[in-house]
Amino acid sequence: MLKEFKQFIERGNVIDLAVGVIIGGAFTNIVNSLVTNLINPLIGLFIGKIDLSNLVVKVGGATFRYGSFINTVINFLIIAFIVFLLVKAVNKVTKPQPAPAQPSAEDYLKDIRDLLQAKNN
Repeated sequence: MLKEFKQFIERGNVIDLAVGVIIGGAFTNIVNSLVTNLINPLIGLFIGKIDLSNLVVKVGGATFRYGSFINTVINFLIIAFIVFLLVKAVNKVTKPQPAPAQPSAEDYLKDIRDLLQAKNN
C-alpha cells in the first residue's frame, strides 16, 4: 500500500494540483488585499461607506448579522470581477497553443496496412 501511495503522490498531476492550491491561496490573499485596501475605498468615494456589518436582526437570544453576509457577497462579486479581468488580460497576452493534429482516416488505413504487411511477412 505504501508503494501505491508513493506512486500516486509522484504522479505529475497530484504535484501540479498541490502547487495550484498553494499558489491559489497566496493569490487569494493578494486579491483580498486589493479589494479591501484599494477597490472598496475607491467605491466608497463615489457611493459612500459600504460597510453594512452593523445591520443585524435579533430573534430571542440569537443575533443574525445579515449585514456582514451582504458585505461578504459584495466582496465576492468584486473579487470575481477582478479575477475575470485578470484572466481576460492573461488570455490576451498569452498565445493560444495550436491543437494537436488529429490523424486522418488515411493515416489509420496506412497503419492497418502496415500491420497487415508485417503480420504476413
